[in-house]
Amino acid sequence: MRIAVIGTGYVGLVAGAGFAETGNSVICVDNDAGKIDMLNGGEIPIYEPGLKDLVARNVADGRLRFSTDLPAAVRESLICFIAVGTPPGEDGSSDLSYVMAVAREIAEAMDGYRIIVDKSTVPVGTAEKVRELIASLTSEPFDVVSNPEFLKEGAAIDDFLKPDRVIVGTDDPRVAEIMKELYAPFVRTGNPILVMDLASAELTKYAANAMLATRISFMNEIALLCDRVGAKADHVRKGIGLDARIGPSFLFPGVGYGGSCFPKDVKALLKTAEEHGLSLRILRAVEEVNEAQKRVLVEKVLAHYDGDISGKTFAVWGLSFKPRTDDMREAPSITIIERLLERGASIRASDPAALEVARGIFGDRISYHRKNYEALEGADALLLVTEWNEFRYPDLERMKSLLRTPVIFDGRNILNRKRLLEMGFTYYGIGV
Repeated sequence: MRIAVIGTGYVGLVAGAGFAETGNSVICVDNDAGKIDMLNGGEIPIYEPGLKDLVARNVADGRLRFSTDLPAAVRESLICFIAVGTPPGEDGSSDLSYVMAVAREIAEAMDGYRIIVDKSTVPVGTAEKVRELIASLTSEPFDVVSNPEFLKEGAAIDDFLKPDRVIVGTDDPRVAEIMKELYAPFVRTGNPILVMDLASAELTKYAANAMLATRISFMNEIALLCDRVGAKADHVRKGIGLDARIGPSFLFPGVGYGGSCFPKDVKALLKTAEEHGLSLRILRAVEEVNEAQKRVLVEKVLAHYDGDISGKTFAVWGLSFKPRTDDMREAPSITIIERLLERGASIRASDPAALEVARGIFGDRISYHRKNYEALEGADALLLVTEWNEFRYPDLERMKSLLRTPVIFDGRNILNRKRLLEMGFTYYGIGV
């Protein structure tokens, strides 16, 4: 098939390369000429394991191209995916201005039947708004589809090429068959392509992320209770996760969730409910718990130092909101570092991928270190914030020799507490 993907951000670039990988002819479009120049020069503007090789292979084979010319891309494509950002507004609602601007450009460029697919995460009713706008601008025939993405940063390539399900929202059986044909190579093992109405497809994306966010906040509250009563959160997590009705996923206590999806989507779902006269009380609590959880590690630090950390130096391992990405949107590390700085502390930060992103946030207020052990030199304690694999089994003797005092605040419970205590470290975890 001939496909246009408008937007070369995280979703658009992964989707474009993924569709090209199965033999489709794909042109990815962006109005950022600098980004297109980068892509045409073989550079990838985002950090995602495996993406550079996937893009390079399909560009070399002629299946994947990059352009700023949206009208030309629309004219040569049957299916046009809208994959632009929907940033949150101040009230939590999704900003649809980019989606609607692209829909307008598609309508003005159409010279025959097109399938316009909302790939961006958009609130219920967006597909109808897109349909109404396009119909007001062209007499050409078209259909609008909702096809939400379910990509995990750090594992997006596998998630796209081997999805656990594909959601297709459409009211036309013929369009459903075309979308099934497009996605057939990705579900050969039998994972389902679920066809449903537009509103249900749009809501499914938000509901999925809201449920995962709920599990995280629930387990974080249980971990706080574990701290109070002397229980171990890891034992509780395993005990409830073995219940088949619950399962083990997203039950790891920590310093809260972040990123581009969970915070934004929870806020957007709350706003949608509010617009329809409904208060989602559980989700409101999920959001409140998560914001509080980002402060828990700092509270442990302050308690250890009797409230005074002025002049102290802290090493921070992990800046991105999760491993295998450089994304720091809503990252717990930002809240943690800002609160430490406010109290007069100095920060020596290390992260395998997010140092440049962090530099744009903190500037010269903290120091940056490519090597994680380098960040420990002369630090009074270590705060482990993101559970990168590189941090799971460190050289404990080396750590002890580099730190001014052997104190560790483990915000992800990934270090061996028993071994650290045996070696004379002071160790603080979440619910341990």
